[in-house]
Amino acid sequence: MATEIKFGTDGWRGVIAWDFTYENVRRIAQALADYINENAPSEDEGKSSKIFVGYDRRFMSDIFAADIASILRSNKIDVTLSACAVTTPMVSMLTLKKFWLGIMVTASHNPAQYNGVKVKLAGCSAPIRETKEIERNVDENPVLFLYGQKAEQKNLTDLYQKHLSSIANLKKIATLKGNIAVDYMYGSTAGWLEKLLPSNKIVALHEEHDPTFKGLQPDPALKNLADLKKLVLEKKAIAGFAFDGDGDRFGLIDEKGNYVTPCYVAAVLLHHLSKTKKLKGKVVQTVSMGYLPKRIARSLGLSFEEVPVGFKNVAELMGLEEVAFGVEEAGGFAWKGGASDRDGLAVALAWLEILATTKKKVSELCDEVAKEYGSSVYLRRDLPAAKPIDKAAFEDKLRRKLPKKVGTFKLAEVSTLDGVKIYFENDEWLLVRPSGTEPLVRVYAEAATKKDTQLLLDFGEKLVAPYIK
Repeated sequence: MATEIKFGTDGWRGVIAWDFTYENVRRIAQALADYINENAPSEDEGKSSKIFVGYDRRFMSDIFAADIASILRSNKIDVTLSACAVTTPMVSMLTLKKFWLGIMVTASHNPAQYNGVKVKLAGCSAPIRETKEIERNVDENPVLFLYGQKAEQKNLTDLYQKHLSSIANLKKIATLKGNIAVDYMYGSTAGWLEKLLPSNKIVALHEEHDPTFKGLQPDPALKNLADLKKLVLEKKAIAGFAFDGDGDRFGLIDEKGNYVTPCYVAAVLLHHLSKTKKLKGKVVQTVSMGYLPKRIARSLGLSFEEVPVGFKNVAELMGLEEVAFGVEEAGGFAWKGGASDRDGLAVALAWLEILATTKKKVSELCDEVAKEYGSSVYLRRDLPAAKPIDKAAFEDKLRRKLPKKVGTFKLAEVSTLDGVKIYFENDEWLLVRPSGTEPLVRVYAEAATKKDTQLLLDFGEKLVAPYIK
């Protein structure tokens, strides 16, 4: 039986040689070709119908990308194949500047044994309604792969460099004194900060190409940043930046070697961008994100909305409404006048610009936010799922098991927008949900102290005990 191809939180992913195989990549390539031929704008509409195929540094990503491009060519589609490994945000940017649709071969932050395919449209991840159509096209037609149909290859990194230079004040950033520590995590952001800033300011880790990631998961989360913490302290760096395998996620270490949670990264960005960029519109975040952006939006008189996990849900709303700032818990950030899709490099440049403008340290900026909007201790546990989970049944069963209090915290509201999220009276919250990309059950919580956050996490883990190994 053929592998079922389903798009998760962001793209289709699988284990190389198990379900991410030549056969399955070619099946999805033909489905994409059918979707493109049915939906691409015509010449009469005056819009580009060209397609760009990019790839990251993972094992055989370039070969899989070439296969996809050849199948598109065989289906008479105008396609350009990247001549080098690129970031996913670059592919997103190209769908605003030059191409109608972008296809990226990457498994993002997943371990080395994974690979995947993302689809970008109008500057962000293709909405669910589009990926559902692509899924329906799988196996509708036999794969058309004609001999000799190779796509034209181009290096378009100069366009991405111009884009990044246009959304950040590089001259201002160049005035910063001190080292900037960077962990490229063997991903396709490697070398990019050196292109944009004086290279003598950058001290980098893991910039070489290694498809195994030397055993490191290319995810800029706390558990993977021990080397970056050490580098910040050794080099007395002003900050440490980390990027995931395809460059759309961002992690931050302050000058003291402390991990800065996405809650504080988002809060400082929103607080300062609202002043310097005069942001107007809605603040949008995924349901797994913390309460600081909500409090800042409230103080600024901006409307606020939560969406399901996956930055594509934030980006889709940004395309439909006036959104000032969008954020997801997994290290994705975007704002009006800046990045159209989540982009780790754009976030790093924005932070450097804030540091250069305020002449303050990362820890000082976080302390200011905590003083004005309240402290935040945000934690997450990833627990191995015992078996595939029916999400609707999971949400219904857990909701019916909830008590009126957890410790001293009184329930104020419960949402099943994506998993089960419990809001307590003073903005504290707990979320439990099955992952959309990995066989995990995630438990998230946020409170003002670590003790209280741990208490909420412990309750969440007991709640999902029947679903974990």
